[in-house]
Amino acid sequence: MSPPMADDEVRCLGGSRIYDSARRLVGGSRRAVAFTGAGVSTASGVSDFRSPGGIWSRYRPVTIQEFLASEDARRRYWRYKKETYAEFAGARPNAAHRALARLETRGRLLGVITQNIDGLHQDAGSQRVLELHGTNRRVECLACRRSYPAAEIQERLTAGCAVPLCDSCGGPLKPATVSFGQSLPADVLDAAFELARTADLLLVLGSSLVVHPAAAIPEAAARAGVPILIVNREPTPLDRLAVVALRGAVEEILPAVLDDDAV
Repeated sequence: MSPPMADDEVRCLGGSRIYDSARRLVGGSRRAVAFTGAGVSTASGVSDFRSPGGIWSRYRPVTIQEFLASEDARRRYWRYKKETYAEFAGARPNAAHRALARLETRGRLLGVITQNIDGLHQDAGSQRVLELHGTNRRVECLACRRSYPAAEIQERLTAGCAVPLCDSCGGPLKPATVSFGQSLPADVLDAAFELARTADLLLVLGSSLVVHPAAAIPEAAARAGVPILIVNREPTPLDRLAVVALRGAVEEILPAVLDDDAV
């Protein structure tokens, strides 16, 4: 017979006791906030960026400095966007996205802070979504800030355009996402910190919690005394801050924790 697990192991690894603890934590919350990462969208067919087989194992990242300085870098960047467009365009919300949207509809979720760029929270019905790393659904001119739907620019790429330019000013176009070397939008980041600190529960879902400054948001919430529930396939550096840390697929665990049968 295997020896019984210590309390901290039970707290992290699962089982009926840990699910009961998680349900009590969520059940007692009335002002929850969700902080979501790539693990929320992988079940929708969206690859994460850093794991083996993820986007950065297939394409070398192009920094914003390279993008601005080099025509060749812009070509490489837009080739990657062209080749990954279908993956994002074809993605649909999964049970985790839908569960969060329903929690907001019931008046128990203040909003979603997300590291994701896929727009699936909004597709599921979430109304207040703070996109820390921007969105893949729009393309902006870096010169005049004109905005284009991503589908329109994809049509140019598939028609043979290698580096699309702005129709209004001829400036360089780039998806409205935060690239390596770019700062996160200060207004969105400030709003995210404030929202997390005012919650009575922070649901940290599908994030490795290694990307800063985004990962500092749960840390700030913990310092403000906000209880934290973490759900992720792998351990995170902030599991020690969590009241409960569950390991596994978010799209399976979250509806179970919320006792949400409408998945």
